[in-house]
Amino acid sequence: MAKRNKLLVPESREQVNQLKAKAANSNTANEAKFEAAKELGIPLSDGNNGDLTSKQAGKIGGKLGGNMVREMIKLAEQQLKQK
Repeated sequence: MAKRNKLLVPESREQVNQLKAKAANSNTANEAKFEAAKELGIPLSDGNNGDLTSKQAGKIGGKLGGNMVREMIKLAEQQLKQK
C-alpha cells in the first residue's frame, strides 16, 4: 500500500506509528496492518496488493483508524482526569 496520507506535522510520523501499533496490540505499525487484515479475513501480502478491492483496503484502514481514535480518546480522558 502506498503512503499517500500527509501529516500536518511530518515529524510526528513516529508517534503516529507508535499509536497505530498500540491500538492494534502489535509491535510495529506494519504488523498492525497485517493483524487487522487477518482478523477481517483479507489476504494481505508483504509486497504488491494490487489485487485487493478498495472495499477490502478500506476495511483494513477503517479498523486501524477506528482503533486509533478510541486510543486517542482514552489518552485525552486520562489527561483531563489529571488536571
